Amino acid sequence: MNATPDIVAAVQERSGGCLCGRIRFTVKGKAVYPHTCSCPHCQKLGGGPMMWWAGFATDDVTWTNGIEPTWFETFEGEAQRGFCPHCGSRLAAIDSDVPELGIVVTALDDTSGADLVPVNQSFRDDAVHWLPQVPDTQNSPVG
Repeated sequence: MNATPDIVAAVQERSGGCLCGRIRFTVKGKAVYPHTCSCPHCQKLGGGPMMWWAGFATDDVTWTNGIEPTWFETFEGEAQRGFCPHCGSRLAAIDSDVPELGIVVTALDDTSGADLVPVNQSFRDDAVHWLPQVPDTQNSPVG
């Protein structure tokens, strides 16, 4: 008997990590609310015109080398961002109003999954004018 796509997505496992390889992680299951963000915070944090995020259940994220990111509180009591203190790679986010752990999609080893395609671009008004917008396929819960 063939497994349904929902069952396959539920057991899917992906790996990722920072640029220098000291921090490695796995995520299981289907990505939640993949999106890009063009807010000034993400632009400065990522060093580019936007960041690409996807959520995963906290229990489905495992830091595999025994080393977790260093967490920086970006908005006191509301948000933390995780990065590698050795190479500076941005890896993850914890937001008080979001149940999933945000993973920077470009930290994944393989970013080709259909469930990683952005469904929205948050903070469009802050986006650089020369880059096309991500098509809005879902209403944004933020921005």
